[in-house]
Amino acid sequence: MHLPALNIPDLFIPLWRGTFECDKADAKASWTWAVLQGDAWKEHGALVADATPYFPGSFDRPPRNPAEKISSGYKAWEFLLYFYGLGPCLFFKLLPDVYWEHYCKLVRGIRILMQEEIHPRELAEASARLIEFSTEFEEIYVQRRADRIHFVRPSIHALSHIASETERVGPGIIYSQWAIERTIGNLGEEIKQHSNPFSNLAHRGLRRCQVNALKSMLPDIEPLEEKLPQGAKDLGQSYALLRAVDNAARPIDDLEKAAFDEYCESNGIDMDITHVIRWARLRLPNRQIVRSKWKEELKAKGKLRCSRNIKVGFYLF
Repeated sequence: MHLPALNIPDLFIPLWRGTFECDKADAKASWTWAVLQGDAWKEHGALVADATPYFPGSFDRPPRNPAEKISSGYKAWEFLLYFYGLGPCLFFKLLPDVYWEHYCKLVRGIRILMQEEIHPRELAEASARLIEFSTEFEEIYVQRRADRIHFVRPSIHALSHIASETERVGPGIIYSQWAIERTIGNLGEEIKQHSNPFSNLAHRGLRRCQVNALKSMLPDIEPLEEKLPQGAKDLGQSYALLRAVDNAARPIDDLEKAAFDEYCESNGIDMDITHVIRWARLRLPNRQIVRSKWKEELKAKGKLRCSRNIKVGFYLF
């Protein structure tokens, strides 16, 4: 977690801002990558903050304005969404092409390695991209100059080993600091004996280990299926409609009818749809909740976390 989400941004953002330590034999005027300065940095930060309504609530904390908050407890999760999510778009045509293309190799490799399931072909691609990134960093930033050796932090070299370690021990998301911090937080929530908290914590940890051992030996001891909330409608294949819901069917307009007709025709469904009952939310198989425009557009933009855009992908290996 700390390597991609903290160490790498902590190297590149100061470089791009021109605030990184400069040797006496070097000159910041020669740093062609230092473009995030003055108004450009403020405008960039405002764009990051303006993206908040477009992060679904399931993404938890959205990245704050880095121009104002990057030194005020900026979280690893914020860096992850900012640097690897928004970054390729916001840095495009801001960074010179050679630095932007180099940065995109990093983003591609890290995005692959942050997945829960990684195909061997993807793992090979991530390895190639990150090795290229590490090698090219010395070529385009350090430029074989002794007065820039301090640019080459251990984190640059460590990136080239992540893919091989993933092959050995599995995706980092299942054993990284994310999982450890979540466990620490959960155990902390379970402390009820405040007069002797450490003993209480030790017993809660022991209980957790015992329960995990039972689940491993008897997988059926805990039902896998979750109960749907009251009023929900099970659609099958782990999809479910969640309330609110229209209390009566309403007519659809011409554009909506055309969309329904096209869908029915493409799926071989013989149905003439003239009225529909609207539902506010849909639960996906991954347990994320998406919302319809019907309810989402009622919220003020400042309080909105847009959740109605779904990316559908088909992967053939």
